Amino acid sequence: MKIISYNVNGIRAAINKGFINWLQSANPDVICLQETKAHKEQLELSLFEDAGYNYHYWFSAQKKGYSGVAILSKTEPDHVEYGTGIPTMDFEGRNIRADFGDVSVMSMYLPSGTNQQRLDFKFNYMDEIKEYLTSLKQNKPNLIVCGDYNICHEEIDIHNPKMKGVSGFLPEEREWLGNFIDSGFIDSFRHLNKDVQQYSWWSYRANARANNKGWRLDYAMVTEPLQENIKRAVILTEAVHSDHCPILVEIKK
Repeated sequence: MKIISYNVNGIRAAINKGFINWLQSANPDVICLQETKAHKEQLELSLFEDAGYNYHYWFSAQKKGYSGVAILSKTEPDHVEYGTGIPTMDFEGRNIRADFGDVSVMSMYLPSGTNQQRLDFKFNYMDEIKEYLTSLKQNKPNLIVCGDYNICHEEIDIHNPKMKGVSGFLPEEREWLGNFIDSGFIDSFRHLNKDVQQYSWWSYRANARANNKGWRLDYAMVTEPLQENIKRAVILTEAVHSDHCPILVEIKK
């Protein structure tokens, strides 16, 4: 089961940059999208179907042109869960989950902390999603939570580890992500790539991508029962439809 996660920073903009051809070439079984910035009715859905993804599920923010997540798959899932049922999270369209047999895949878009108000919102979301997933794992032990976590975990995950006071690399955020992993998740990329320094996001400013001044913000977190099933985990840096690049995890079913 090949799963890709991709913060597309606007699905319509990504399509204009060749996303559909790339998707056909990458050929995942399931792709989790974040920051779609579109409502379903604003999209030409036949583009995805013609690419082989007849099953596509969209969970958008109430605010148009903002946030939003989606899951596209080649096979029909047994069940799709839109949101979490927690109103303080769901109005921004940040979680969607699809169940395929005994494996459950979530696309998650954790907020960024661009100012103090949004940072407070982010910390509240972090508390609520951790509690939600702790409960969910009781019923869905084979869970993969893909997405943009908007946090670099370790110094190896950021080009400048001396950076201080910037959301995404705050001590409290890094501690939360460490606790999240310790609660029963495996960072699939780091599990198979212990010392590899690769990033999944680059600022559009100061030629950051060309200079590889990036951050690893995107993760495929896999619950511990699936540890032995992690076959491959890579960052697909060649895809350039967004300020993020996709990540891939392959699970033996």
